[in-house]
Amino acid sequence: MGQTVLSIHLDALAHNYHYLRSKIEPKTNFMGVVKAFAYGSDAEAVALKLQELGIDYLAVAYVSEGICLRKAGVEKPILVLHPQLENLTDLVAYQLEPSIYSFRVLKAWLAVIKPTKETAYPVHIKINTGLNRLGFSANEIASLSAFLEQQPVLKVASVFSHLAATEDPQENSFTLQQIQSFKQQYQVLCEKLPNKPWQHILNTSGILNYAAEAQFDMVRSGIGLYGFGNDAQYDSMLKPIAQLHTIISQIHELQAGDTIGYNRAHLAQNNMRIGVIPLGHADGIGRQYGNQKGQVWAQDQLVPIVGNVCMDMMMIDLSNVPHAQEGDTVCIFGKQPTAVDLAATANTISYELITGISQRVKRQILP
Repeated sequence: MGQTVLSIHLDALAHNYHYLRSKIEPKTNFMGVVKAFAYGSDAEAVALKLQELGIDYLAVAYVSEGICLRKAGVEKPILVLHPQLENLTDLVAYQLEPSIYSFRVLKAWLAVIKPTKETAYPVHIKINTGLNRLGFSANEIASLSAFLEQQPVLKVASVFSHLAATEDPQENSFTLQQIQSFKQQYQVLCEKLPNKPWQHILNTSGILNYAAEAQFDMVRSGIGLYGFGNDAQYDSMLKPIAQLHTIISQIHELQAGDTIGYNRAHLAQNNMRIGVIPLGHADGIGRQYGNQKGQVWAQDQLVPIVGNVCMDMMMIDLSNVPHAQEGDTVCIFGKQPTAVDLAATANTISYELITGISQRVKRQILP
C-alpha cells in the first residue's frame, strides 16, 4: 500500500447487520442510517450492500444524499431526516420520503405535493419526546392529527422519535419516560388517521439495551452498522468497517535539543527517530491529536504523534521502532487502534472522528 487509504470492509458491515438483527424479532423492520457518507465511509457502497442484505429502509440527513443513492441504483425506501424546504421538489422527483417535524415543514410539503399527481405520498412524523432537537411537541399532536385527517394526498408511513441517552444506564428512567411519552403521543396522533403507521424509536444503543421495551415496528441503526456499540461489551461483538492506513514518507534522526514541526511544539529531550506521514488536519485528523495525545500503529506497536499536526502531514515517534522504514504502512485507526481508542485521546467520540475523514482520502471498497 503506497498511499493514504480508507478501506471499507463490506464483510464487516454484513457481520454487524446480522448481529444487530439478532437482537430484534424477525418481523421487526430495520432501517439503516447512511447519512454523512455512511458515517464517513462510502454511502453508495454501504447502501447497496445493505440493500443486498435485505435492509427494509434507509435513512439520510439531506435530500442531496438521497439523490446520490438513487443515482447509484438504490431502490429501497429512503427517509430524509432533515429535509430543507428548497429541496422538496427534488425529494418528490427521486421518490424520497420526508420527515415532517413541524407545521412549517408540513405546509411547505403540501404546497409542493398537491400540484403533482401523487396520492397517499408516504411521510414520516417526527415527535419530540425529550431530545429537544427536531419534532412536534406533545401539545401539538392533537391538532396535527386533526390536520392530517384532512390531507388525503399524504400517507403517514411512520411515526418516530429519537432517544437521548440509550447508552447510559444512569439515564434509564429518562429513557423509559421518553418511550412512554412516545407511546402516548402515538395513540393521540393515530385517533384520526385512516391507517396505523409504523412506530420506531430505537437507535443502535436502543436496540442493544431496550429491544424488549420498544422495538415496535422498526428500529434504526447508524453507528452500530459501522462497528461501534457505544459500550466496550458491544464493541467487542461488532467489527469496524473502516480502516485508515497511510505510509511513512520520510524518517529523520534527531539530536537532543532539536524541535519538531510548527511552533517548535516538541523538543527532543534525547536523540530520537521520527517518521513523517502524509495525513493531517485537512484529512480529518485534527491538531487535538498532536503533541503525544494520539497514537498510531506502526510495526506492531503504538507510537505517539509528536508536535503539532500539520494540514497534510504529521510526525510520529519511531524511537522505539528501530526496524521501521520509509514506505512502511501505518494504521491510524481500524482494529488497532480503533476509532474509539484514538478519539478518546482527544476527548471526543468515534462518530466525530470517522465522519470527519476528508473526501480527498481515497476509499477502497473491499468485499
